[in-house]
Amino acid sequence: MKKITLGLVAIAVSFVILIFYYGLKTEKIYNTEELVGKSILEIDLKLLNENRVFNTRELTNNDFTLINFWASWCGPCRKEHKHLVYLSKNKNIKILGINLKDERSQANKFIKKMGNPYYLIASDHDGKKSIHFGVYGIPETILINKDLTIIKKYIGPIDGQDVKKILSLVSE
Repeated sequence: MKKITLGLVAIAVSFVILIFYYGLKTEKIYNTEELVGKSILEIDLKLLNENRVFNTRELTNNDFTLINFWASWCGPCRKEHKHLVYLSKNKNIKILGINLKDERSQANKFIKKMGNPYYLIASDHDGKKSIHFGVYGIPETILINKDLTIIKKYIGPIDGQDVKKILSLVSE
């Protein structure tokens, strides 16, 4: 009986060690590379300051659209905002802002203070719509073409290098 108990304990310990071993080898970094080349979903979003619903199929009217997920309470969003303002001056690209889990009054104060790079601002007050874009934190930015195909996805604030890359992609 002692040998059976000892054998079961050894099997249980081996099983736990095996689970930990494979768990530690699993890549924990969130990777969205598999989204590049796929189309975004057709989603309805309420506009922040207008009483109408915007559907992502309307983005087919733009040659390129940069979809930026942001909030007034997001520090990194403030850091990247100057780059979005700069990009908004390029005629080949339109920037759609999706305000995530934010109060409308706070979002409007942010835009008034920092400038408005967006041609439209949609609201995802509860964060449920942004999940369909693969967004799990903010800021995140997605570059799509007129076919609604994802060209590039940026996790975290975009910087000067990202701006150069975006400009080269939309001028090709």
